[in-house]
Amino acid sequence: MKKAELKSFGKPDEVREFPKGRLELVRIGGATVGRCVFEPGWRWATSVQPIAKTKSCEAPHFQYHVSGVLRIRMDDGTEFDCKPGDVSLLPSGHDAWVVGNEAAVVVDFQGMIDYAKSL
Repeated sequence: MKKAELKSFGKPDEVREFPKGRLELVRIGGATVGRCVFEPGWRWATSVQPIAKTKSCEAPHFQYHVSGVLRIRMDDGTEFDCKPGDVSLLPSGHDAWVVGNEAAVVVDFQGMIDYAKSL
């Protein structure tokens, strides 16, 4: 590390919007960190899959869950809920959706460079 850096999601370097959600990207220290806001009714299969054009989400994720509940279903059928305060590590091959009426907000330290990026 050569110098201290400070960035804010209040002024992200890039914003990507998709149905019922958005991704805010901050580039810092050679890394890209993303904050996703998934509104009630958001589901990867209907909101991002048409952009990604893959059967399931192929981006690996290392996430801190800030608010709301995000249900994850891995391609092998494993299913679990991520709640505020949880940290999740998701390999490629999953679907996800918001449970309930509160937006799910996650900070992702891996896998967001190409997430929901139009080709």
